[in-house]
Amino acid sequence: MVLDADQHARSSAQPSAGATPAVEVSDLVVRYGDFVAVDGVSFHVRPGEVFGLLGPNGAGKTTVIRVLTGLLNPVSGGARAFGLDVARDTMRVRRLTGYVPQQLSIDAGLSGWENVWLFARLFDVPRHERNARIEEALDVVGLLEASQRLAGTYSGGMIRRLELAQALVNRPHLLILDEPTIGLDPLARASVWERVEALRHELGMSVLLTTHYMEEADELCHRIAVMHRGTVRAEGTPHELKVRVAEAATLEDVFRHFAQDEAGLEGGGEGHGSFRDVRSTRRTAGRVG
Repeated sequence: MVLDADQHARSSAQPSAGATPAVEVSDLVVRYGDFVAVDGVSFHVRPGEVFGLLGPNGAGKTTVIRVLTGLLNPVSGGARAFGLDVARDTMRVRRLTGYVPQQLSIDAGLSGWENVWLFARLFDVPRHERNARIEEALDVVGLLEASQRLAGTYSGGMIRRLELAQALVNRPHLLILDEPTIGLDPLARASVWERVEALRHELGMSVLLTTHYMEEADELCHRIAVMHRGTVRAEGTPHELKVRVAEAATLEDVFRHFAQDEAGLEGGGEGHGSFRDVRSTRRTAGRVG
């Protein structure tokens, strides 16, 4: 059964094991020339669940996300969102999805309001609803008062919240976050996650995230898949994965266990940072990710 946006249940923040999966990835294979970036990956995300996709740089996490967002076609296998085939129903899937990429997605020369307005148009938010939706998204992330300022004057935490507002303007059923807190200080990171969790509880949203901060994944995720060299090496709840590795193991131990030869963790950077700081950090991450 395929769920339309209006039919998808959003009243509960608890994962639902029996419903149509929010995301279903089946035997996904993606190649760049002769290089196999994703090799037979399968996993699913339940409605209302926070699912973490972990792994070292180059593991294939962002490639999987690009397939899910319709930016890349696989060689074989496939992906579905709420019963919709991502490759065949790309536009319908995009209307159900909010996406915060690794790469900077805001224009420093535009105001916060104008940046969100562009996404409202991109997602075809009806003209008569547009202003109210933009105001709602900015208010949710705490940027309404700063919305007329140029985005180039925002701190690192404000930038990430603005990108979250962009992703929320179409009221998505699925929120995809690719390294959403990279380059942010601990206070800014906590602020982003508090707002994501509040929205998930309010809207029953499903969340698929990647992060190199193991404490984030441990605290936020209902289930986790650990990727390494284009494959899923382990999947389960944080507790299940830790028990598999050793008594009193941490999620960082799990990460290292399943990706021992590429276990370098990305740092988050100190200080509140700025537009320029975040842009520089993500450019570096994009070159090695």
